[in-house]
Amino acid sequence: MSRRFVLRRDPESQAPALRPDLQIDYAAELNRQQLAAATAAGGPTLIVAGAGTGKTRTLVYRVAYLVETGVAPDRIALLTFTRRAAREMLVRASQLLDGRCERVRGGTFHAFCVEVLRRHGEAIGVPRRFTILDQADAADVIDLLRTERGLDSRERRFPKKRTIQRILSSAANRGVSVPEIVEEEHPHYLRHADDLAALAVAFRETKRRYGLADYDDLLGLTLELLTSRESVRQQVAGRLQHVLVDEYQDVNGVQAALVEQLASVHGNVTAVGDDAQSIYRFRGADVGHILAFPERFPGARVLKLEENYRSTQPILTVSNAVLAGAREKYDKRLFTRKEGGELPGLVKCPDEDWQSRFVCEVVLGNREAGVPLARQAVLFRASWCSYALEAELTRRQIPFVKVGGLKLAEAAHVKDLVAHLRVAENPADAVAWNRALLLLEGVGPKTVRKVLDGIQAEREADGDPYRLAAPHDARYAQSVRQLAALLADLRDGRDLDAQIARLLDYYRPHLERLYDDWKAREADLDGLADLAARYGTRAAMLEALALDPVDLHQEDVEGSFRDEKPLVLSTIHSAKGLEFDTVVLIEALDGVLPNEYAVKSPEELDEERRLLYVALTRAERQLWVSYPAARWRRSGGYLTRPSRFLEDLAEDVLEPV
Repeated sequence: MSRRFVLRRDPESQAPALRPDLQIDYAAELNRQQLAAATAAGGPTLIVAGAGTGKTRTLVYRVAYLVETGVAPDRIALLTFTRRAAREMLVRASQLLDGRCERVRGGTFHAFCVEVLRRHGEAIGVPRRFTILDQADAADVIDLLRTERGLDSRERRFPKKRTIQRILSSAANRGVSVPEIVEEEHPHYLRHADDLAALAVAFRETKRRYGLADYDDLLGLTLELLTSRESVRQQVAGRLQHVLVDEYQDVNGVQAALVEQLASVHGNVTAVGDDAQSIYRFRGADVGHILAFPERFPGARVLKLEENYRSTQPILTVSNAVLAGAREKYDKRLFTRKEGGELPGLVKCPDEDWQSRFVCEVVLGNREAGVPLARQAVLFRASWCSYALEAELTRRQIPFVKVGGLKLAEAAHVKDLVAHLRVAENPADAVAWNRALLLLEGVGPKTVRKVLDGIQAEREADGDPYRLAAPHDARYAQSVRQLAALLADLRDGRDLDAQIARLLDYYRPHLERLYDDWKAREADLDGLADLAARYGTRAAMLEALALDPVDLHQEDVEGSFRDEKPLVLSTIHSAKGLEFDTVVLIEALDGVLPNEYAVKSPEELDEERRLLYVALTRAERQLWVSYPAARWRRSGGYLTRPSRFLEDLAEDVLEPV
């Protein structure tokens, strides 16, 4: 049965009377709904903020209001999904009020949990100097364990390391068993469910043994700590007076439970989010948490933001119409005070080539009318949807950038370098040892295993784990001695810049030997050296790279088009939070949006509908939705049908062109 939550339409009555001595004139700066949200009294509050309604602005004013009315900044926690979001909000709040706002404890869930675990984790056996595994490192550990257990043979058709990682992560985030996840999300691997469950246990034990923690552990171990150690919960939650959470629609089960624990002493929690923009189910996010907020926090007030400052009314009208078909939602209708605006257009193209030409004509026409390429975006459900368009853009020499790509810390050559820093920071980090040793010419897994056994023996005997025993084969002895000398230099107390310089000198010969394009990769390493200047210590740098990796070549993308910033091509997921003058949504087909696999599940079908809503609400002035009437594949051509989400829309809402 579908659920619908009708929110009160007059939030003005919910805003408390403001003190006359406040420095900021909140009533003049915010609309009625924003004012009610920013100045709400204590207790649990959910702010349902529609797309483009000033969510961030409201949260910034909420921070300033709390500080200005006497809440100590270091007793406010602002939890976000990116460090940048937290930084920007606190800077803006400081500009509104004063520097006190910069002392608010702002950061990601993961960063907050790292701080708690470093300080209190030993209570549940987590070493203070544990190493954070990024996703690629965690997958490599899983792969090693899979191989050790003989589960990697092709005959068994055992899942690959990335799939295993997704299964284990989903189980951790949702708080259910591995076999349950396999049955629900990967039924074709049901015969391997017991092996996968055993692998999960081995993975957990390996991380504990070597002082490692992946992203899921940062959340899960912190929740375990707070729920199993009452004194720690009282201390951590007691230090806070208010907990603010951004993008609450994206939380998973562990994060929702963490928020509850952090608010358990004072009861003051403000969650901001939009159920209509919950599109990350594949990452563990569950829209049910924002829908169940009033149940989790009894007595919660639920406020809404509906006045949109981004789009024209015709764009909002079609967006509202799409969302109206959702099974479970908070009822709200976006509106704007902007006047005018053209109807969004629905374009039925004969085929994909015609669709690509249509997009080019729209883009170039807008450019001639004064809309820069970078203020226009082409959105799509999956990356492959843009291949034909990319070819046409290239043929016409229209510059474009495809949003997404490799992160700096995920590049192989950067991971090589970082592995040595991780070993210097944590001698128990077997994953980093493995990578550093395998760089040595001629060294294979057997030699690595021998060296790692020696390191483990030194640790267990309280000896020096950095005293590397030379392997029996003399060919490797010199290389191992050079590695030992490097690690000694990294640990001798020199500053981070000096450590990076020493490490680069050591690594460059390996870089030239391993990579044909070593010159290009060397530039990335120089960039990493520049990044080191931002961090005071090796531990701080490693933590930042693991929790908030920098986009590789992010700045180079714009620099390569010096005359003009390029057109944006993006999946809908990557475009969330962005806005453009013009949006063209391509491949709006049934089987694509919604995805063919989503139609079997009402919950997934609802998420696909929300995905379309997110795409439509990226547009400020002009919106086009297109689809090819026929598609051609190797097996031949076939006719298509437009997305089922578009079929019931009236022509005065989405105009056929």
